[in-house]
Amino acid sequence: MRFFSATPLVLLVGIGLTTPAIADQLQMPAEETTAPQQSESMDMPLKGMSKEQVKQMFGKPNEMLAPVGDPPITRWVYERYTVYFEYSYVIHSVVNK
Repeated sequence: MRFFSATPLVLLVGIGLTTPAIADQLQMPAEETTAPQQSESMDMPLKGMSKEQVKQMFGKPNEMLAPVGDPPITRWVYERYTVYFEYSYVIHSVVNK
């Protein structure tokens, strides 16, 4: 009669179940907790605006960074602020420091 040990099989299955998950991460600057002073306030693109609307209202950005992740997040950098797009729509605008 042959003796079969399940220990190697259990170890292989256990290793497979503990494999870490991998995902893309986008780190955005922390939001200011204080309201900007009157002299610092400015018009920025609003959430939901299309890329074409942003270009028409605010002009061509200084830098257009390639999309990152899934869904693709694109950044347009202007002199005083950065605009974040998901696909073709604004999801956030932040003041540059």
